[in-house]
Amino acid sequence: MAGASIRETKLNEITHFGLRSAIGVIFIVHGYEKFNPGFSRFLTGVLGFPPEMQIPIALAELVSGVLLIIGVLSRISASMIAIIMTGAIFYVKNAANLTGQGGYELDLILLAGAIVVIVAGPGKISLSHIIKKLPRFTH
Repeated sequence: MAGASIRETKLNEITHFGLRSAIGVIFIVHGYEKFNPGFSRFLTGVLGFPPEMQIPIALAELVSGVLLIIGVLSRISASMIAIIMTGAIFYVKNAANLTGQGGYELDLILLAGAIVVIVAGPGKISLSHIIKKLPRFTH
């Protein structure tokens, strides 16, 4: 019986860090853009959300992106991103077109990347891994 296994190599860790960083940068940029008053008009006019939702949505994206890059609370951050992307696919874009204008292909790949981080964790190139290796002086 053949089994599949992921060999732990430096290349795997660099690749995992690259995935976290790419998703993180995208969410930092998109979260920052959501502080624009135009996003508040989009929320109220197109989606029917109250304007008070602008700041929590922007912060959820921005903070999750930063935490993913540095590798702290990665699974929680990736879970937030997965929730945001699921909402984007089904609520904002109505899961109508995979590609083209209004397509959700980018949302889908970000959702998939977030799921990988949820399952695999932050990896060795992360602040959480470094903190675990620090000696603890608790007497």
